[in-house]
Amino acid sequence: MSDQFKAIVLNQEGESFTREVKFLNKDFLKHGDVTVKVEYSGLNYKDALILKNGARLVKEFPHIPGIDFSGVVEESNSEQFKNGDEVILTGWRVGEIYYGGYSQFAKVDSKFLVKKPKELTLKQSMIMGTAGFTALQSAFVTKLTREELLLGEKVNEVIVSGASGGVGSIAVMILNKLGCNVTAVTGKNDNSEYLKSIGAKNVINTSELTKDARPLDKGLWDGAVDTVGGKVLENILAQTKEAGIVASCGNAADIKLNTTVMPFIIRGVKLWGINSVTVSNVRRKFLWSEASKLIDFEILEKSVKEIKLEDVQEIFPKMLKGETSGRYIINLKD
Repeated sequence: MSDQFKAIVLNQEGESFTREVKFLNKDFLKHGDVTVKVEYSGLNYKDALILKNGARLVKEFPHIPGIDFSGVVEESNSEQFKNGDEVILTGWRVGEIYYGGYSQFAKVDSKFLVKKPKELTLKQSMIMGTAGFTALQSAFVTKLTREELLLGEKVNEVIVSGASGGVGSIAVMILNKLGCNVTAVTGKNDNSEYLKSIGAKNVINTSELTKDARPLDKGLWDGAVDTVGGKVLENILAQTKEAGIVASCGNAADIKLNTTVMPFIIRGVKLWGINSVTVSNVRRKFLWSEASKLIDFEILEKSVKEIKLEDVQEIFPKMLKGETSGRYIINLKD
């Protein structure tokens, strides 16, 4: 392993919060039993929050952020992995309480890693990343939990909020592949054609779902994936049909939810929380193995922006302002 490598390092002294690209020595890495030569990482909304000020998630400084990465095992003290294994990491609070993927090398606990399926490349696994993994979970809950686990009616009409974002755009593609008629919700009118190109049948503006919600509205959706929370989620719940499942996986608009019990006790609607951080490795392996069947990477790559580590500081504030769309991945090979 090279003696020096690049990483973004966060630091806080008093009220002063800093972030900069530094060259580090390998003895800086202090966690885990497997060292990975990182090839790609992603820029997620949570990453942007951490880059801004730590988001009250980072407890110790200095710190290396980056909540997901893919790469090749360089050194291993675990029987589960050997040198040369291609691996993926998402979740487990890496990038929060453990050093993360905004680094050319990462040292992590072996239980946090999953071997990359042969059908995916390391780049494709980070084009998905935490966003795609969350979208997979959400889509499976919305569609297959009702149809196969609960033996319910077929899921046809689904709605995806925040459809221009990383999670939302991939959820649109997956649900279309699963045979659903997808209505995409976005605040960016100029993204309509792109959303239709990845599988949306209809596109509506977010403003249509920001009114005060009724306890129950006309039933429009068999299921939903909500990435934004707040009034949008309130209206989606009120518009969900009998026995529909709403997967809640984000709070880009608001953490608050002001609703009534009516959708739940009158229509049997289920609000299903999605937490991709501590999902079991058995479930992770299954979801990653399904990715190549449900995601058209040739189409998705057209909306992916590949950036360098040095570009992150310029882009993350735009993400926090809602001025970005699609997925950003960070190439750490150079």
